[in-house]
Formats: sequence, C-alpha cells, structure tokens
Amino acid sequence: MQSPWWRWIINTKSTHGRLKLSIAATIALMATVGCRQDMHDQPKFFPQRGTTLYADGRSVRPQVANTVAREQLHQDSYFYTGLVDGKEGDGLPFPVSEEVLKRGQERYNIYCTPCHSRVGNGEGMIVQRGYAKAGNFHTARLEAAPLGHFFHVMTYGYGAMPEYSAQVTPEDRWAIAAYIRALQLSQHATQADVAPGAHIEPLAEVAEHEGLPAGFVREWHVPATAATGTPDNEPLALPAPGSESVKPASTPAAKQPAANPGAAPKK
Repeated sequence: MQSPWWRWIINTKSTHGRLKLSIAATIALMATVGCRQDMHDQPKFFPQRGTTLYADGRSVRPQVANTVAREQLHQDSYFYTGLVDGKEGDGLPFPVSEEVLKRGQERYNIYCTPCHSRVGNGEGMIVQRGYAKAGNFHTARLEAAPLGHFFHVMTYGYGAMPEYSAQVTPEDRWAIAAYIRALQLSQHATQADVAPGAHIEPLAEVAEHEGLPAGFVREWHVPATAATGTPDNEPLALPAPGSESVKPASTPAAKQPAANPGAAPKK
C-alpha cells in the first residue's frame, strides 16, 4: 500500500518538506474556521420584525412598568418653556419671595452681568471690550415684555445671546426673570414706594460701608438703541454721591412681579 502524502512529507527531513506541512495545516485550519456561521446566524432582533422568542411574536418589547422617559415629567409646559399656547406668558409659575429675588440676583450677577451689566443697561464689561451689544432691559420694549420672554430667551437663546439652559436650572431662570423685573421697577421708584418706617440712607454711604470705590456711585444713561441710534437723555436712578436712595431690601412687595395664579411652587 502506498503511504499517504502527508506521511511522506513528515518523513522528509528537508526544510522544504516541513514548510509544506505547515502551509497545508494552516490551509486546513482556515477552511475549518470559515465553515462556521455563528456570527452570521446569531440570534438577534430586527426592527419592525416579529420573533418566535416571545409568545406574543413581537420583537419590540413594551416599556417596563413605571418607566419614565427623558423629559416625560415636564407636564407644566409653562414652567419649562415660558410659553402659553405658543406665546410668551406673563407672571411667574411660583410665588415670589425675598429668597427668590436674592437667588435671582446671585444667578444674574454670575451669568448675566458680563454682557448686560449689574444694572441691566447692556453695557457689560465684555460689551465694552468689543463683544456684540447686549439687550438693555430699560428700553420701552423690554419693560413691556412679559416675564416669559426673558425665560424663553435664557432657555433657547436670542440673536448673539446663546442659550443658558445647560448652565442655569429652570427655577433659577425664573428667579433671574423676577430680578430683571425688579431692576426695571427700581428705575421708576419714588418715595411713595418706600414702606413706612423703612430706613433710608444715601447710596454713597451704602457703597462706602460695602468697601466699594468712591467712583462706584454715579449717574448713568441709557445707551443708544438700535432702533433710533440716539440715547435716551433721561438718566436712570443711580444717584450721585450725597443723594438718597433705598436699599434693595426696602422694595415694597406690591412692586414685585406677580405670581401666576393657582400655580404651585416648584421644589
């Protein structure tokens, strides 16, 4: 009987024979692996196709009980958008308090002052250094704007202003809107707005007590508007040293933004 070909190769003592054996073994191994279809025939679901794995024949499974999708809990659309039937609403979705205004002032000073300035005249530091002109809250247009406008702009951006929904929570955006309204109201405050018995002292003395520089208290004017190109000649109520003003804490409750009737406070 003739010996098999592979035995002949093994018996060959030459390097050439051993090389032939290695090549043959490699080809045989590759052929064996190539015949397997595990990755091709693996069990998996295809979109919009049925399956025999489940009794109901559906590959797409129903949601687990009590599952909540992302943003599915945003039932109060006004609280999260500032819109009512697609239009900017007025009023806050929760009651206004001194704590809300203080929180709004803190967030405003952090996120808004670089463009809008501490007093909201649109002359923030980066605007003075060449950035696009910011909105002036003391124009007739923005004084008449509903509170939902400010919330909506902070949420989605407007013009050169980017959105701040990632940096500022909805509660804080509403608090900032309330503080913006307080800034607007402060420019039209009169002695009659001061609560009886409220302590009044010159703004210059307040600045001195706070350790602010001597030039901190001075009159300022509304900057030129895009519509007219001319400045409003009436100075806003930041009096010169020696004049009298009221501390923010003395602002009467009647001048604070009204809450949205029937809305429950957000936690």
